[in-house]
Amino acid sequence: MASAGPVCGPISSYSRVQILHLVQSRAERTIDELCAATTLHPNTVREHLQRLIEGGYVIQAAEQRTTRGRPRALYSAATGSPEASSPIAREKVMAAARRGDVLRRILHTSDSELGQRATYQLDALVEHLEESGFEPVIDEEQLTVELTPCPHAAAEPEHRPVLCQVHLGLMQGVLAQAGGPLAARCVRSSARAEECTVELSR
Repeated sequence: MASAGPVCGPISSYSRVQILHLVQSRAERTIDELCAATTLHPNTVREHLQRLIEGGYVIQAAEQRTTRGRPRALYSAATGSPEASSPIAREKVMAAARRGDVLRRILHTSDSELGQRATYQLDALVEHLEESGFEPVIDEEQLTVELTPCPHAAAEPEHRPVLCQVHLGLMQGVLAQAGGPLAARCVRSSARAEECTVELSR
């Protein structure tokens, strides 16, 4: 079996995974909350958040205050919904669709049988997964994405459930941002750490 690629992208460090997990589980987190939950220094948390914002995975908003004082920055996961949509994520989705169209023209292939909107969702999902160090294989009939070998196979066993949950949330956000019929339903793991399959649904 081929060795997993390097872990990169938004989940390249477990500290960043912890932050993503927190903002996915509840929106509008403050720096103080994230520091308390992760025991990381505020500057480290800010650095991770900046990377996540630049990647289109987290959005920042100013607190709406009714009292005097400087409003705090609030951080939420970019889910692709109207309230939590990142302009960077939107541009990444559109760029993935453009590249997919060019590739299909070169290869003389048509859109997926699932339809054009689903095709663009899969374009965005594949680019996201490749950016994160995976080599995805999509089965459109079974609606599955094979992510074996998983680049997180060497992670601490106690970290794997959070890693899978965070990455599922990221995939759900990418598919929602692309705006089509497909959603990521669950990550199906096996006894072997390097084996991982994502189930999609319509």
